[in-house]
Amino acid sequence: MWEADDSRDLWDDVPQRSAGAAQGVRGDRFVTGSLTSDDLDVERSLRPQKLDDYCGQDHIKESLRILIEAAQSRGECLDHVIFSGPPGLGKTTLATVVANELGSQIKTTSGPAIARTGDLAAILTNLQPGDVLFIDEIHRLNHSVEEVLYPAMEDFALDIVIGKGPAARSIRLEIPHFTLVGATTRSGMLTGPLRDRFGISFRLDYYSVRDLAQIVVRSATILNVAIDQDSAEEIASRSRGTPRLANRLLKRVRDYAQVRGGGDIDLPITREALEFFEIDELGLDWMDIRILETLARTFRGRAVGLSTLASAVGEDPATLEDVYEPYLLQRGLMVRTKHGRMATLAAYDHLGMEPPTNL
Repeated sequence: MWEADDSRDLWDDVPQRSAGAAQGVRGDRFVTGSLTSDDLDVERSLRPQKLDDYCGQDHIKESLRILIEAAQSRGECLDHVIFSGPPGLGKTTLATVVANELGSQIKTTSGPAIARTGDLAAILTNLQPGDVLFIDEIHRLNHSVEEVLYPAMEDFALDIVIGKGPAARSIRLEIPHFTLVGATTRSGMLTGPLRDRFGISFRLDYYSVRDLAQIVVRSATILNVAIDQDSAEEIASRSRGTPRLANRLLKRVRDYAQVRGGGDIDLPITREALEFFEIDELGLDWMDIRILETLARTFRGRAVGLSTLASAVGEDPATLEDVYEPYLLQRGLMVRTKHGRMATLAAYDHLGMEPPTNL
C-alpha cells in the first residue's frame, strides 16, 4: 500500500556530477560495456526494432517469437519478462523489440528513478491496456516500491491508503493489464518475491565474433559508411563479445578513416585506428595491459592483494575489482587465489614476456 506524497522536487532523483569530475582523454575507456554519453547520440538509431533485425541471441529470439505469437493469438498480454546479463548486450533493445512485436507502446524508467511508491503508482495508472513498462536496473528498486509492484504484476491492481490515523482506509484501484519488462546486470540482487513474479526469464550471453560482425556491418550501413567483411570481423574480434562496444569501436574507426584515410573502412585503416586508440587484438586497453604488466613485471608473478595492486596501478580497489578484473579473468589472463591476484601463462604470452620459473 502507498500514501500520496506530492512534496518532492522532481530534480531529487537526478544524479549530480561535480564540476571537478572531468576526465582526461585516457580516462575515458572505449572498452567499457556501460553506457556512456558518447553512445547516446546514435545508439538509439542503431538499435533493431524487430526480431528479424536482431543479430545474435538466437535461442532467446526464437523463444520470444513463440511466446509473443501465443499471447497475441489468445488476445492476452505477454507474461512479465526479465532480462539479465552484463551491460551492453542488448537488454534495453530487446525490451523495445518486444513492445514493437506486440504492437504496444513502451514506457521506460529505471529502478533508481522510482524513489517513492507514489512515483510507481503514477506510472502504472497512466498505462494503457497492453502497454509495456520497461524498468532498467530493476534490482535497485527499494523495498517499499517493490511491495506496490507485487499486486500490480499479479492482480493488475494498486492498494491505496487514503487519510491517516484512525480515519485511514484502504481501497483497491484497478489498473490496465500490462507487460512488465525488467532488466538487470545483477540478477543475484533481485529479491526472491520479485524474481518469482516474472513468468519469463532470459539471461543474455556474450556474442560470437560472427554475430558481432553482422552487427558492425548493419550499423555501418545505418551510419552510411562503407566497410568490408574483414574489417567488420577485426572490429568484432576486439569488442569483448559486446554489441555496444562493437558499435562504439566502429564509430571511432569511422572517425579515424575520415581524417587519416579516404573515408571508407578497410582492414589496414581498421588496424591502424584500433592501434591508435590502444585497443589490442584481445580487446584489452591501456589499463588492462598496465594491470597485467604490473602483475608480471613489477611483482614477478607473485600473488598480489587487491589493495596493493590497486595502489600500484593508481586505481580504486572497487573499480579494479568490478570494472577491470572480470574480463581479464574471463580471458584467462589473471587468476584469483587465496593469496591474491596472479598473472597467468597466457598473460605472459600475450605480453611477450618470459614467465618466472615458479609458474
